[in-house]
Amino acid sequence: MLTVDYDLLDLRPGATVLDLGCGEGRHAFEAYRRGARVVAVDWGAPEVETTKRWLGAIAEAGEAPAGAHYEVVRGDLLHLPVPDASVDRVIASEVLEHIPDDVRAMAEIARVLKPGGRVAVTVPRFGPERLCWALSDAYHANEGGHVRIYRGGALRARLAVAGLVPGPQHHAHALHAPFWWLRCAVGVERDTAVVRAYHRLLVWDLTRRPWLTRTAERLLDPLIGKSLVVYASRPAGEPAAGALHRTVAAAPERERTPAG
Repeated sequence: MLTVDYDLLDLRPGATVLDLGCGEGRHAFEAYRRGARVVAVDWGAPEVETTKRWLGAIAEAGEAPAGAHYEVVRGDLLHLPVPDASVDRVIASEVLEHIPDDVRAMAEIARVLKPGGRVAVTVPRFGPERLCWALSDAYHANEGGHVRIYRGGALRARLAVAGLVPGPQHHAHALHAPFWWLRCAVGVERDTAVVRAYHRLLVWDLTRRPWLTRTAERLLDPLIGKSLVVYASRPAGEPAAGALHRTVAAAPERERTPAG
């Protein structure tokens, strides 16, 4: 299930793509299949191992074109293990809402992007997310949970402060918003019959891509899309604010898992 539109990101074969907070690798997989040179980063060791395993399976199955490459890195998003101005594209999907110092994280994104490079940032949309918070503390108030809810204008302003130029935006995953409202209403840990039935609907939509649910989501995304996606670029020929003003600090020890 992809949140980022790769055409709006302008992802091309041979591009170096940094997938931040990659989780179990869904965006890294698609970038790799499109011929990119992917560096997937996450702090969680299980997520790193899962992403590495699935990228290896994609390579073995011959689903990635010649020239595609991947590397999976266990790293801190506030001290990215990447040189200045070294990547063409960055994906930061559903991760900034977990980071207390999101200003520093955005500055790091600006630092590693090449001039003319582009980033896709996705976060939970304000309205659907605010309702989840109102219905359930357990949804967000836990270790590693969501620490803020972004309004679109605030997110764009913070990206601009980091030295990036916000561009197009859209919403995604409207069918998932009612699912999470339902889970929050009944208890996020409760596995009720209604929750299971809605989950089966989402799995059916994901695996079969039927016309009915695809059309419904396309129409509902502008109204209740669960995620907000903002695309931004680093101006060509200008140093990013994050690169000029970031705090110099030693990066923590990281686990690197090269392959591909």
